[in-house]
Amino acid sequence: MAGKQTGGYHGKSDPGAQISRADATMKLARMPDGSPEIFYTLQGEGRNTGRPSVFIRSSLCNLHCRWCDTDYTWNWEGTDFVHESGRKYRREEQILDCTIEEICDEVSRFPCINYVLTGGEPLIQEKAWSDLMELLPGHFEIETNGTLLPSEPFLQRIDQINVSPKLKNSGIEASLRSKPDVLRSLAATGKADFKFVVGSAEDFDEIQTLSGSAEIPAAHIFLMPKANSVAELEANQGFVAELAQEHGLNYSDRLHLRLFGAKRGV
Repeated sequence: MAGKQTGGYHGKSDPGAQISRADATMKLARMPDGSPEIFYTLQGEGRNTGRPSVFIRSSLCNLHCRWCDTDYTWNWEGTDFVHESGRKYRREEQILDCTIEEICDEVSRFPCINYVLTGGEPLIQEKAWSDLMELLPGHFEIETNGTLLPSEPFLQRIDQINVSPKLKNSGIEASLRSKPDVLRSLAATGKADFKFVVGSAEDFDEIQTLSGSAEIPAAHIFLMPKANSVAELEANQGFVAELAQEHGLNYSDRLHLRLFGAKRGV
């Protein structure tokens, strides 16, 4: 990649506090070569589709969607979670403990300061992300499933919240995945977009009910075809695009899937 990013860490009045934050650790997804899953690419979904971004993928999730495309962050051997692939992962092979300082050093390799905090469910490690944002200058987006409400300091620091509420098609019981009060609070920040994975007309009926109860403005709703391959994306895109147009909602493509296929680190 291009040369080293300028800017470095924020200057702080309390050097001891800065060192403490830099030494904090996070559990990141681990690439097959042993490196953390931190990569420079184009944002593939939602409002900022096509925007150059550095993705930082954390491990661990509080949900277990049967079609999840990052199930290596939670679908461990010995668990009873069901995934449509039938696969399982060894936990110790998929998680890498990294300090905040190590993450800052890694992202400094890229000519970009738009950061996407993703997972898994990144808000499980909210405190560590807050420490990272304090030390690293830039624009920050977070991708979350909408079941956890961040603290006010976190909400003040984050620039964009990309919420992906899970529907019945995820295979998760409603009591775990459906949190209208959390969605309502996120919508009230004015920073949140809500991306829904659509595979059927029944999915859209559920979206209408949930978005109504959570008071989500239409301008912040994105419909995205359910797809883990280009063929599946192309099979579903027309139906979902028609729904978006008919109801005055946004359509989200999966640009990274078209460009790179279903691969990690892209």
